[in-house]
Amino acid sequence: MNLARLGPVGAEFPVIQQDGVSYDLRTLTADLDGAFLADDGVGRARAAIAAGELERVEHVDALRVGAPIAQPGKIVCIGLNYRDHAEETNAQLPAEPIVFMKDPSTLVGPDDDVLIPRGSVKTDWEVELGVVIGQTARYLESDEDALACIAGYVISNDVSEREFQLERGGQWDKGKSCETFNPCGPWLVPADEVADPQNLGLRLSVNGESKQNGSTANMIFPVAHVIRYLSQFMVLNPGDLVNTGTPAGVALGMKEPAYLRAGDVVELEIDGLGSARQTFVQA
Repeated sequence: MNLARLGPVGAEFPVIQQDGVSYDLRTLTADLDGAFLADDGVGRARAAIAAGELERVEHVDALRVGAPIAQPGKIVCIGLNYRDHAEETNAQLPAEPIVFMKDPSTLVGPDDDVLIPRGSVKTDWEVELGVVIGQTARYLESDEDALACIAGYVISNDVSEREFQLERGGQWDKGKSCETFNPCGPWLVPADEVADPQNLGLRLSVNGESKQNGSTANMIFPVAHVIRYLSQFMVLNPGDLVNTGTPAGVALGMKEPAYLRAGDVVELEIDGLGSARQTFVQA
């Protein structure tokens, strides 16, 4: 079972998908947002589909797939959280999670076009496990408490412009917050349907050529640790998105980097979370 949002940009509607069939959730909620998740939305959706209370959505294949959560209050990202990625960029392994923020308006659908910014020469890819918060996380005391605050998991592409990020004043947010720089989805998979978030394969290709092939087992700071750690410094609210880092294979880590250009196609997948495909176009 998973949750998704279908329809044109700005007019998406929520669905629950089971056994390849989509059911309309608008009798329960107007959108897949923080309020829905905090009010046991996943449980209520399960109960409604089990009771046969939801109408089937027809012609799903003709509908655009939006990001599986409505615009979050914030997107929090963890940098250098995979050992192999830190090694490929010649970075020292961090003693604590490296935290930066990404503009929430960067969130787009999993198959939407991504805009290469004007003046960009180093637009890069990053397949990441995204964590969607379902309950308020504030000063959490244990990993168990952290996991209890997670609504589910998504595929996230933390698109990055490396020159803006690293060579234009040393401010990571500038290279991370360009328009459309966070494709997400296709689905929100409930946390209890992911047996082990530290045992998921992540893969990304560019124009059909494999670039990233890693596992969340290689995280320096596991998901539970990340959520507990963040809660000591900020309040994570229902609907917030946490991007947990990327494995090796980004352009930045190559001896002769080949950054993204207009017309390039990036395909991503994470075990159990579906797949996504984005075409990069010039802004």
